[in-house]
Amino acid sequence: MEGQESSCSSATPERSSNTPEPVRSSTSKHRKSPKRRREEKRSQCHHQDDQEHLLLPDGEQIRLPGQHEHSEPSGSSTAEMAETSPKRHIQDPASQRLTWNKPPVNVLVIRKIRDESLVEPFKELCHFLVEEKGMLVFVERRVVADVSLTTDETFATIRKQLCTFREGYDDISHCIDLIICLGGDGTLLYASSLFQGSVPPVMAFHLGSLGFLTPFKFESYKTEVAKVFEGNAAITLRSRLKVKVVKDMLQRTGQPGQQQYQGSGGQGQAGGQPDTEHNGLLPHGHANSEAGNITLQMQVLNEVVVDRGPSSYLSNVDLYLDGRLITSVQGDGVIVSTPTGSTAYAAAAGASMIHPNVPAIMVTPICPHSLSFRPIVVPAGVELMITLSPDARNTCWVSFDGRKRQEISHGDCIKITTSCYPVPSICCHDLVYDWFESLAQCLHWNVRKKQARLADDVSDSSDTEN
Repeated sequence: MEGQESSCSSATPERSSNTPEPVRSSTSKHRKSPKRRREEKRSQCHHQDDQEHLLLPDGEQIRLPGQHEHSEPSGSSTAEMAETSPKRHIQDPASQRLTWNKPPVNVLVIRKIRDESLVEPFKELCHFLVEEKGMLVFVERRVVADVSLTTDETFATIRKQLCTFREGYDDISHCIDLIICLGGDGTLLYASSLFQGSVPPVMAFHLGSLGFLTPFKFESYKTEVAKVFEGNAAITLRSRLKVKVVKDMLQRTGQPGQQQYQGSGGQGQAGGQPDTEHNGLLPHGHANSEAGNITLQMQVLNEVVVDRGPSSYLSNVDLYLDGRLITSVQGDGVIVSTPTGSTAYAAAAGASMIHPNVPAIMVTPICPHSLSFRPIVVPAGVELMITLSPDARNTCWVSFDGRKRQEISHGDCIKITTSCYPVPSICCHDLVYDWFESLAQCLHWNVRKKQARLADDVSDSSDTEN
């Protein structure tokens, strides 16, 4: 067998002269080198990738880069394909839950001052946290200096165990695990101002006047606080605004009566608006951040308000978005707010109310001298810049969550963008129910006496008989 296999393998069939020679294909005549085959294969892959991620009519879809091809049985409907395809959707806000890497130890308690009705709840909460939970409680020095607390002998033992701090002097931003607020919405705004970086979770009890941001009832504070310590609580990430006030940012030259705005690219008009390109962009170097002096930089939870101040003239400010002039605001002022602030001053000025989880920045004019100036919503992450218009007859004033009010003059600017440090607000139920509950209870949203139904024997006058 081995000899036969050898002879068979080595034997070559003889072809007679009458037998035609087989015709060879062109591919067999011109064999492609391995290098050329690899290049063609690579070009085919690039061609397929270029056609991916296109959406065609009638529900037909071409694969995206990195998306695996899913084979479907013939005759399957679009709905069936959608069910079998991987789900791609935005994360459900309800999935935001509070979990502790380690049990909380340091708790900051913020109490509304100058309110005697909160003294007893404050003492009860501190006694519960210190004696029963073994927490290290931080409070503001002026809170424990209250006469009603210093003269209370029953609270003396607890008061000695409290850690005190002073706003603007002591930095406690890196040693707090949880914040508990007793009061109204102002206590939450004050807690936000204490943390210019990362903010600990905030649990707010409704002991104030409005309480839109304070969903918890103090009657059940022991149960609610114990649940938060156990973790797995729903939270709402309330976005904040990062604000910078830059003095003398716009370089000015010329006489006071004829101001000329000059940048590195050239000289502007005299006595009018700064030179702008045809697309509304500021000339290069017109807004020189190096030339300005940053006098204030802070995080804002509700809104930045620019108004005319004590002047009787209209406020006249220019609004830029990512360096492009959007419009000039002529009126009493303008409000730049977060979704959390949309239910505050902005709502009173006619803006829409936005859920805190919507990533957006609201721009709302205050009594604009224009019938067509409607509030607008811009994407979170853009940079807004507000400057005093060169034609403005007076200066304007700016405040941040109602605090740190200061004057804005010609050449100054206010830069606003979304901060990367939100305020994690703990929900009582969930972030959707709490928000609508606050709309109904605090603002009486869509409260109306219900229309009575028609009697059975009464028909609509617009009905026609057949």
